[in-house]
Amino acid sequence: MSRPFEMIFTAQAGDIDIMGHVNNAVWVRWMEAIATAHWESLAPPDYVESTVWVVTRHEIDYRGNVREGESVTARTWVAEPPKGARFDRLIEFIGPDGKPRVSARTTWAMVDKASGRIARVPAELAEIFLR
Repeated sequence: MSRPFEMIFTAQAGDIDIMGHVNNAVWVRWMEAIATAHWESLAPPDYVESTVWVVTRHEIDYRGNVREGESVTARTWVAEPPKGARFDRLIEFIGPDGKPRVSARTTWAMVDKASGRIARVPAELAEIFLR
């Protein structure tokens, strides 16, 4: 398992749904934000310029609510080597009390920007995210 990458997200008024807590679509937006930040923090610049990642699957467990003004610490990591062009990313959002609010397993596929086609994840790139 790789070392988790962390970010803090604070719920804003526009993130809140009719029930008074963070909307499900916002959690997905935050998942994409942390995944992108993790990618950009570790990937060599030539890969950042030549590839893009697309989600092929989200599996999300909602365990608690977050209200406007509350913050969560998001953690993401890659636990296993990729399978061809795809790999699973684990994400969890932890409240200030240390309890999980949301946890997810998301599957991403690497796409070559020039061709628009799915591309196999090179071993040297995978290694960077598994450290």
